[in-house]
Amino acid sequence: MKTRLSEYVKVAEAAEILGVSQGTVRAWAETGKIPMHKNPANGYRLFKRVELDNFLAEIEKPFHTPVVNSKS
Repeated sequence: MKTRLSEYVKVAEAAEILGVSQGTVRAWAETGKIPMHKNPANGYRLFKRVELDNFLAEIEKPFHTPVVNSKS
């Protein structure tokens, strides 16, 4: 199956989807926190919509900390 350009967004739209600044999107992409692709024609950072949705779903999962028994 061929990937379409419409499946990708640029930094500004990725920031809007994730609810963070464009700088945060760039930093997360550079550190590998979110998957990033580069447009071979112009070098722009591109983000797959589905990968951003998956990232949001992952960070929205409840975080459970272990209960420590204080009895010794």
